[in-house]
Order: sequence, then C-alpha cells, then structure tokens
Amino acid sequence: MRRKILKTLRAFTWRQWLVAAAFLIVVGFTVSWAVRATTIAIYWQYHQDESIEGWMTVGYVAHSYHVPPHLLFHSLGLPHKPPDPRPLTDIAYAQNLTMDETRAKLQDAIIHARPPYPEPSPPTDDGEGQ
Repeated sequence: MRRKILKTLRAFTWRQWLVAAAFLIVVGFTVSWAVRATTIAIYWQYHQDESIEGWMTVGYVAHSYHVPPHLLFHSLGLPHKPPDPRPLTDIAYAQNLTMDETRAKLQDAIIHARPPYPEPSPPTDDGEGQ
C-alpha cells in the first residue's frame, strides 16, 4: 500500500503538485480562521458584563455590555468618529476625572441603553375558583 502511494506521488506532474499545494494552502487558511473565530467566540462568552477597569477601551466596554459604542462615547463627551483607541484611564486623565467618575458615567449610560427587565406577567384568570 505504501509503495503504491509513493509510486502515485512520483508520477505527479508539476501542475498536479501546484494544485495539491494550493489545496493545502486553502485548507490551512480555512483551519486558521476557524480556530480564530472559535477562540474569539469563547473569549466573549466568558467576558460578558465584565467590571469596568482602566485598561479597557470604550469599544471593549461596549462589546462586553452589548450596547452601541456611540452611546458610551457620547456619555463621556467624546466624538465617535474616529473611534478612540485609548484606555479608560487615559480618557479619564484627559478629562480631569477620576476612574470612578468615568466608570459611573459609563455604567449610567449602560443602564439607560438597556431595556428594563420585563415585568412578570400577571396570573392568568382561567376561571377556576369562581
């Protein structure tokens, strides 16, 4: 069996080798992107509603809390275009705020951006007990 495979591989022309190489490159590219996408999905699954820290960017906070980034930029008085890549500590320092004040502004914006929890539905009147 092994000899048969080796004999077949030796009989490949340069075009067949080129097709095989292209196929392997495409498979490698596909696998690398699948691993990357899976890694990102797993990361964000475990980093939802993470406590706001100074190393985070506004975009990171928006992604973690599932709110539109422009609302958080607006709450801090920043223009949304272009997105600000600075960490929150740098933004707080530039605005002469403490990190606690910046965190409070962001949390207030997050609370107002999310819909309130739905009220429990009233008990149904199915006619029993009348």
